Amino acid sequence: MRRRVGIVKTVWLPHNGPMHSTLISAPELQRLMDSGAPLRIYDCSFDLMDPQAGRAQYETRHIAGAIHADLDTHLSDKAGPDRASGGRHPLPSRERLARWLGRTGLTPGVQAIVYDRQGANYCGRLWWMLKWCGHEAVAVLDGGLQAWLEAGGATDSGPGPALPDEAAAYPLGPARVGTASTREIASRIGEPGLTLIDARANARFRGEVEPLDPVAGHIPGALNRPFSENLGPDGRFKPAEQLRAEFRALLGQRDPATVVHHCGSGVSAIPNLLAMEVAGLGTARLYPGSWSEWCNTPGVPCARSQVPA
Repeated sequence: MRRRVGIVKTVWLPHNGPMHSTLISAPELQRLMDSGAPLRIYDCSFDLMDPQAGRAQYETRHIAGAIHADLDTHLSDKAGPDRASGGRHPLPSRERLARWLGRTGLTPGVQAIVYDRQGANYCGRLWWMLKWCGHEAVAVLDGGLQAWLEAGGATDSGPGPALPDEAAAYPLGPARVGTASTREIASRIGEPGLTLIDARANARFRGEVEPLDPVAGHIPGALNRPFSENLGPDGRFKPAEQLRAEFRALLGQRDPATVVHHCGSGVSAIPNLLAMEVAGLGTARLYPGSWSEWCNTPGVPCARSQVPA
């Protein structure tokens, strides 16, 4: 069995257990559940091409006690006047998110676990958003629901726990993650102090296809690392040493502290951000609006790559 080593700060929660802040394995989660430690588990399964599929997947099978977190309903704000970013999946305000988190029963002393069935694509969003709200004790279940099932973990079906209509909002703290805006990126393109990493598939990055946004291509100067490259054949994140070597090779002489991650709408970029943290390369910033906001902004440059002959 290969050893999975991540760079994780050792912090102890009020229930005298360790805090998990990047990844957690299925056996580690089982031990936490058996210990009676306070937990909140969130199933973030989703399908961009079929937005109702995530809820159906959750109701078919989810980790016992898990709460459904829907990308469109809970983790985005497509109509609100106080949303915190643009793009296809605008961030809700921290206050709006805090109200929903309060309804789920999350408090600062509780370990949060997030997972999905899609290679950490969607649960990474909630992992990042909780840190954005100041909550450090949140970890992605490595390998997702598939790893939980392989480990023999208990599951439920059906609509899941009923949430109260009203509850005290989660008490927001200082954000533990940073963001970059369209204005900042547009004003700093080409500067050595800004390194953009695009998590979309190679063909979308090069501008050969674009199934979701009105313009194909990428932000000039961006590097490309599809988010799926962080996972091994078993669906779990690669070991920290391997991730570190791969990101170092991608960055070359660029400082990891200059990295801003993005993708199509600020969702699939986060596995890259998480992988860099697991690799011990620090907590990079996120461009939440990503390509969907960029390509709809008048006057900003868009690039396409030449396909090698």
